[in-house]
Amino acid sequence: MVRVVRAADGSVSVDPTSKKAGRGTYVCPQQACWQQALRAGALARVLKAEISSADRIALEAYAAALPLEPIPTTA
Repeated sequence: MVRVVRAADGSVSVDPTSKKAGRGTYVCPQQACWQQALRAGALARVLKAEISSADRIALEAYAAALPLEPIPTTA
């Protein structure tokens, strides 16, 4: 899971270390999950913040680099 955080200044960004201060939520590491979260407004609702256009562009760029399908795990 990938953490997304709303900082004190209202900016929204990916938190790869999961240690940034602020209100956070998790999104699965697949493009489809991110597209749905951004399109449906779920991220903004959970983070209780309006996502700026600059932050949205950065989040969409991050999502574009993610795999389309789940990464298979071996047990």
